[in-house]
Amino acid sequence: MPLLRCSFVLLLGLLLGACASRTPLPESAPSLSLPLSLHIQRAQAGTSADWLLVVQAEGTALRWSLFDPLGVPLARQLLDNGQWRNDGLLPPNAEARELFAALLFALTPSTELAQRYPQGDWQLAGADQRRLKPDWQIDYRTPLHFTLNTPPDLHYRVAPLQPEESP
Repeated sequence: MPLLRCSFVLLLGLLLGACASRTPLPESAPSLSLPLSLHIQRAQAGTSADWLLVVQAEGTALRWSLFDPLGVPLARQLLDNGQWRNDGLLPPNAEARELFAALLFALTPSTELAQRYPQGDWQLAGADQRRLKPDWQIDYRTPLHFTLNTPPDLHYRVAPLQPEESP
């Protein structure tokens, strides 16, 4: 009986810990210029991978589709009413959901951050850097060229697939 109780407490702790460390989502959708096609370069521990991300509006939802360079889908998610839903037959991909949430924050215009995200979840560190709980740091070169960093050594370089338009 004590072993069962200890197992239950451990499982409950893991579940609560997983919920507590999730990347926050905006309270309402930010103004984005969609559809958006991005090149994502993932780097960790000396290895790298290139991905293509397409973000589209689908009614009130945002569809996030992640592909490898050959066009094989890696993750498809719908963000609808502040909740992620699997889209299609792909298995859930927790890393992709966290990446998508961090990207949504990174793509949110600075002028909208205060109305979209709770104040304690993020901070600006100058014009070219932001932080988002739990451990995301975003370093900008331009609004669509930036790097997402999270400990211990995971980095995502983000760039548009098409050239940015000059204002």
